Amino acid sequence: MKLRLILGDQLNPQHSWFSRPHDDVVYVMMEVRQETDYVLHHAQKIIAIFAAMREFARHLGAAGHRVHYLAIDDPDNRQTVPGNLDFLLAHHGACEFAWQAPDEWRLDQQLAAYAAALPMPSGMEDTEHFYTARDEAAQLFSGREHWLMEQFYRRMRTRHGVLMSDTGKPAGGQWNFDHDNREAWNGIPWEPADLRGRHDHSALWQTIQASGANSFGEPNAAQFGWPLNQQEALQQLERFVEQALPHFGRFQDAMSAKAWRLFHSLLSFAMNVKMLSPRTVVERVEAAYRDGAVPLASAEGYIRQILGWREYVRGVYWHRMPGYDKLNAFDHHAPLPPWFWDGQTRMRCVAAAIGQSLQHAHSHHINRLMVIGNFALLAGLSPQELHHWYLGIYIDAFEWVELPNTLGMSQFADGGLLATKPYVSSAAYIDRMSDYCKGCHYDKKARVGQRACPYNALYWDFFDRNRDRLAGNQRLGVVYQQLRRMDDGALTALRERAADLRHRLAEL
Repeated sequence: MKLRLILGDQLNPQHSWFSRPHDDVVYVMMEVRQETDYVLHHAQKIIAIFAAMREFARHLGAAGHRVHYLAIDDPDNRQTVPGNLDFLLAHHGACEFAWQAPDEWRLDQQLAAYAAALPMPSGMEDTEHFYTARDEAAQLFSGREHWLMEQFYRRMRTRHGVLMSDTGKPAGGQWNFDHDNREAWNGIPWEPADLRGRHDHSALWQTIQASGANSFGEPNAAQFGWPLNQQEALQQLERFVEQALPHFGRFQDAMSAKAWRLFHSLLSFAMNVKMLSPRTVVERVEAAYRDGAVPLASAEGYIRQILGWREYVRGVYWHRMPGYDKLNAFDHHAPLPPWFWDGQTRMRCVAAAIGQSLQHAHSHHINRLMVIGNFALLAGLSPQELHHWYLGIYIDAFEWVELPNTLGMSQFADGGLLATKPYVSSAAYIDRMSDYCKGCHYDKKARVGQRACPYNALYWDFFDRNRDRLAGNQRLGVVYQQLRRMDDGALTALRERAADLRHRLAEL
């Protein structure tokens, strides 16, 4: 008998393993406290993964495959992957073991060590999901200290013939349309209706709670909107392409307290658990552009996130691990304030972004980067604590994609290995791209004083404190020109205001 392990983020029904049933193959799946507990997860993340796993097991069984599924409350469940594998290998009298390549370093190492100690043939196989191999980006940038995503992205476009003309040039004559994709949203057009199917996972949620697994955030178990299977994910893709993608490009960086989805696809969870192929998404979006249904700027902006950024950060992750998760270039160690767990802060932008995250287990990339991550970096919060928070709260967060985005892109904790500059701003950017500043307790224009927006003093103090590290960065030349123009009194007042804010973060 051969045992094949399927992890909770490996729900790919098109994998070659499943081309036909084999009487001598048992597929094993398991819900384990090892995976619910390694960070504190959002309730919806646990529910969504377990529900999708159970649906996938039913799908395999209906197709004639042999499946042994260990639910979280199964009396045979040892609650760790190695413990369960010991039991399952013995139970089935297995003589061979195989698993698909994990996308997280800790699981990759755990399974490799486990298999190495087995007295039977074993081997790891590809998930058949990504465009690239783990080490492909590293090979492309071999010998270079700094990598550029844009170069990687262009290589991917060319290799796969995505949004390319017959002459080998990029569609529309340019590689990206960032300048067309930075509009604030004034409510017109309104975000499309949320027509995702709803499921009642109340019984599953009760089982998860009874298991002792801790979580946070709103479970919303009785009206659960995240997809269960590939069919639902494909339906969601079609609705996105038809209703939201035409406006996605213009408003992809916009933020609003009135509309948490705006024109985003909410497909990242389906892709990251592999029920939906990135190729399927890219091909559908490109087809919509070719058919004249969506503007090139929207199609290109969306495809760049998948074919470019998603594959790129995976390459960064596998090249930089182990050890990338420990980097802390600015030596920031402040703990996360309590409002990270309840959203109760007078900063309206942060309350909205964290509130959306707690309610939906999702918030789009600008909320994550330019509101929450921006504040964390300016305030000197621990990048490791922030990494664990992001990894737990977001339904689409798996370490391979979340860690580089948090430590590299958001917190610049890798010293510039991923991003070319820290992505921080004062209140001006947030006000320009959102409606958050309207009605806020704090004054977006004031730099000092008790009602001054915290982002303002923290912004200038951050660059002042890090002159030695950042003043030579060409992309920050304007910032340091402005700092040099400040008189001593103004700079002293900013430093004092920032120090006071950092001292009482919990009260903001």
